[in-house]
Amino acid sequence: MSPKKVRIHHFKEMKQRGEKITMLTAYDFPTARAFDAAGVDILLVGDSMGDNVLGMDSTVPLSLDEMIPLTRAVSRGAERAFVVADLPFGAYEVSPEQAVESSIRMIKASGANAVKFEGGRRIARQVKAVTDAGIPFCGHLGFTPQSENALGGRRIQGRGEHGVEELVADALALQEAGAFAVVLEMVIAPAAKAVTEALDIPTIGIGAGKDTDGQVLVWLDMAGVGDWHPRFSKQFGAVGEAMRGAAAAYVDEVRAVSFPGPEHTFED
Repeated sequence: MSPKKVRIHHFKEMKQRGEKITMLTAYDFPTARAFDAAGVDILLVGDSMGDNVLGMDSTVPLSLDEMIPLTRAVSRGAERAFVVADLPFGAYEVSPEQAVESSIRMIKASGANAVKFEGGRRIARQVKAVTDAGIPFCGHLGFTPQSENALGGRRIQGRGEHGVEELVADALALQEAGAFAVVLEMVIAPAAKAVTEALDIPTIGIGAGKDTDGQVLVWLDMAGVGDWHPRFSKQFGAVGEAMRGAAAAYVDEVRAVSFPGPEHTFED
C-alpha cells in the first residue's frame, strides 16, 4: 500500500524492499497535479527548466529567483508526491553558508520538501551544512549539467581506470554528509550498479541502467514534447503531437467561423 503522503523515510524503506522509486520533473501546477494523481513518488523541479521551459541555451543562466515561483506552483499541485527543488548554478558553490541560505530561502518561499544540487566530495561541506540545518538533501552525480563546460560536453561518466572508484567515493561522501538519495545521470550501468550496492540510501538513475533504486526522466522527453530525444529516454506518449493537433484544429475552426458555436455563446 502506497503512503498517503510520501515522506523522506519512505525512500530508504523502498530501497530495502526492492521497490523502485519513480521521479519525474515538473515545472507548473497542472503538470504536478497530473503526475501526482498518476502515483509518481517524487516531483523534481529541476534546473532543467532553464533549457526545457525558459528557452535558455543551458541550465547555467538560471537564477534562484526564477526557480522559486515555478517550484511554488509544483508544491501546490503535489498532494502525495515529495517535491525536490534544484539549487541553480551559483546558489551554493561559494560556501556552506551560501548553500544553507539558498536552501532555506527555497524551502520557505516555495514549499518544496527538499533541495538538490550537483557534486560529490567537493561540495560535501555544503551538504553537511544544509542537512545540519534540518533540510533534506538529494545528491546528483555523474553527468552534472551545471558543469557541462568543465566536463567537455554531455559525456558519459564512470568510464576509465578509476571511474567507478571515483563515483563510489563521491556517493559515499554525500551519504556521510546526510543525503537521503543520489541521482546518477548518464553513468555506465556497471558503475551505477556499484554505487547502488555501496550505499544505504537509494540511487535514482537517468541514463544509468536498470540497477539503480529508481528512475527519473525530464517529463517533456517522457511525454514526447520538445526536440531533444536522448538515447536513455523513452517516449511514453505523444503529447507534443496532440498539442499541435489541437491548436491546428482550433485555428481552422476560428478561421472558418465554426467556433464559437451556439453552444458556446451567451445570447442574453
